[in-house]
Formats: sequence, structure tokens, C-alpha cells
Amino acid sequence: MSAHNGPAHAHGHAHGNSHGHGHGDIDWEAMAAVLENGGELQLPVLRRTAARLAQALAPEHEVRRVLDVGSGPGVMTCVLAETFADADVVAVDGAPALLDHTLARAERLGVGERVAVRHAELPEGLKGGGLGAADLVWSSKAVHHLGDQQGALDALAGVLNPGGVLAVAEGGLPMRCLPRDIGIGKPGLLARLDAAQEHWFEAMRAELPGSTTLVEDWPAMLRRAGLTRVGSFTLLLDLPAPLGEPARVFLHAQLTRLRETMSESLDAEDRKTLDVLLDADAPDGILRRPDAFLLSATTVHAGVRPA
Repeated sequence: MSAHNGPAHAHGHAHGNSHGHGHGDIDWEAMAAVLENGGELQLPVLRRTAARLAQALAPEHEVRRVLDVGSGPGVMTCVLAETFADADVVAVDGAPALLDHTLARAERLGVGERVAVRHAELPEGLKGGGLGAADLVWSSKAVHHLGDQQGALDALAGVLNPGGVLAVAEGGLPMRCLPRDIGIGKPGLLARLDAAQEHWFEAMRAELPGSTTLVEDWPAMLRRAGLTRVGSFTLLLDLPAPLGEPARVFLHAQLTRLRETMSESLDAEDRKTLDVLLDADAPDGILRRPDAFLLSATTVHAGVRPA
């Protein structure tokens, strides 16, 4: 989503946010650098997203307070602070180590005076209005980690001031980074990884507290949460081959996580192929091969609380 809550799968977990639903086995301090690197690669998309959200608000609506729910290490938090220069921005996350990184990043980028953090596990932190009112609520790849997705959207919409916007990044397309035939193992490795991740995702959702099955029609869900002027847009991150080192390091981290979490779902040949891709010294490895690229599509769904 994701690198931090499971694999970076078709549901977009490559995006760095912490979703806080009981993954106590994760070393968040070690994960923070991976998540921040991934977020920085997405900066062109994040900045365009923030600009689109600014356009979704009525010109006369003053944005005084913004929430980034499931904020990870704060890459988007700081983009929101830069975009909404008169607003206070609050990063909400369940991992204190990631909130520390958010504060450090905000100071480094000169927006520290307007960025605050709130430690809250989800969905518990959404209850009772504990997050306070906001003019814009942003949440990326967090809601799908909550058992009752509609209930989470209802709660997020409920903190909006009249005229405020709720935007969630959910869906999108599976990330692509290699040709179908990479010259080692069977062609079509990424498609098989997609299938394994879909299986993992379904099992993950089934185990969530209060897990509820529903049609994942995000615009319809936002409308059920009482929002109007609901719409969606998709933005592309297109980093062609040959990749620079930050993107290669990101892909190595993503494939490492997949190797760790998907092994049982893959056959021996695919596991061997992944091992070659992860070999830092192998010419066919992701850190060195000339055909590696990074292509991903992020879909954002947004709606307005009626005035």
C-alpha cells in the first residue's frame, strides 16, 4: 500500500501510510526510511493531488485545519501544509516512530510551525469526534485496512466543517516495474504476484475486527456518508527505464516485502526468480538491470459536506 502493513499489492500499498490495525511485528523506525523514500518518489503525484483538492473547495472556503489520517512518515502531510499555507495540518497515525519522522520532516521543510501530530489507532481514533473538526480530510490506503469501511468514511465525513472536503486514495492500478518476460524464470511473474496479493488482501480483510463485506464503490460510499459533488480522478507516476537509485531502492524494498509475505503462495521457481531480483550483485537484480521502470496509478475519490 503495503510496505508497512503487508505487501505492496494491487490495492496500492506501495503508498506510505500507517494503518495501525495491530501489526506489532513491524519495526516502524526501520520502515520509516522505506516509506519516506516511496513517498518522495510519489511527490509529483502528491502535489498534483493537493492542487486538485484545493480546486474542490469553494473559493470562499477558508481552509484552517487539515487532517492526514494514516499519515505514515508525513510526506503528504507536508505537501498539504505547503499547498494550504494558512492551515494547520495534523498527521494522525498509529505508529509513534512515524509521527516523529513527520515532525522532523516538517521542520526540515520549513512548515514545522503548522504541522502537529496525533497518535491514534484506527478505527478507535475516529470515534467520538476525537480528531476535531477539519476543512479537509485526506486518507490514503488506510480505510481498506479497517473492518467497517463505510463506518470509517461516515466518521471521517462527520468531522468536516460545512463545505469541507473528504478525499481518500483507494483503488488505482497494480504497480508495474518489469517487462512480462525478464529473462529469468517463467514470464508473467508480476501477474502471479498480483494474484497472490489479492489472496493475501482478502484474508487480511476477513480477519479484521468487525469486517464487513460491501461493494467497494467508493463514490457511492462517499455519497452514503452524506457527501455531495462526489468525483474521482486518477494520477499517473511514470518513471521510465533506466531508473535512478532511489526508485531502485524502493522497488528492492517492495520486492523484499513480497518475498517475505508471499512465499507460501508462490512456487519454487518464482521464489528463486525473486531471489535473483533481490541479489544486489546480480546483473539481473532490480538494483542493476537496465529494463526496470516504475509505473503506478493512484485513484482519489472526494466529496463535499453540504453547507
